Amino acid sequence: MRRTVFVTGAGHGIGAATARAFAEIGDDVVVTDIDTGAAEAVADEIRRSGGVATAHTLDVSMTAHWTRLSDELRNAGRPPGVVVNNAFLHIPGQAHEMDDEQWNRQLDVTLSGVWRSIRTFHDTLTSARGSMVNVSSVHALLAWPGYPAYAAAKGGIVALTRQLSFDYAPHVRVNAVLPGSIETRVWDAASQAGREAAARQATLGRLGRPEEVAAVIRFLASEDASYVTGVALAVDGGQTTTVAT
Repeated sequence: MRRTVFVTGAGHGIGAATARAFAEIGDDVVVTDIDTGAAEAVADEIRRSGGVATAHTLDVSMTAHWTRLSDELRNAGRPPGVVVNNAFLHIPGQAHEMDDEQWNRQLDVTLSGVWRSIRTFHDTLTSARGSMVNVSSVHALLAWPGYPAYAAAKGGIVALTRQLSFDYAPHVRVNAVLPGSIETRVWDAASQAGREAAARQATLGRLGRPEEVAAVIRFLASEDASYVTGVALAVDGGQTTTVAT
């Protein structure tokens, strides 16, 4: 049966790969991103491949955006049965260098976006006996210079995932994935030495692909994972099992 799958931050990287992965199995994908053009490009690609998708502008930090989009989907008979929270924001810098706006904005997008999603769609997920998958990061477990707010937000996603899996059971399953170093546009400006160092940190010896994370997200939202909830699953090529640098 076709599900409506709602993906945030779906214009690029892991979010875009996730939207494609669900479309490939016949789901109706709601492609959302603050970058409207990117969301439209992903939705167009899905439709050209024979899938079903629509593109929508969504700033996950804006309650009004959630309300508008929720009304639109409900009126169209497309209440989400799966929600994938992938949107994030990272502003580099040490904690003492950040002002209130920089700190709060990162948490508001990366962590509070997950809260807004369950507040908006808890009823549709419950009715569908659906699933939520939240994209955290190995930054929830490991530390690198210049990521204080990002790490706090990603760690918060793991704790929030666990809490939501309890509060909305047994009807809604809530899980998280923790990607490691994944080949997305955030690596475009990285030096070759930086890329090689990241590859060495993974026991598999390479960066991951967005599609590899998307496959795990799709699994967690599937009936094959019907007895899986409240987990935080690393998709990191073994990065969190080693201290190799």
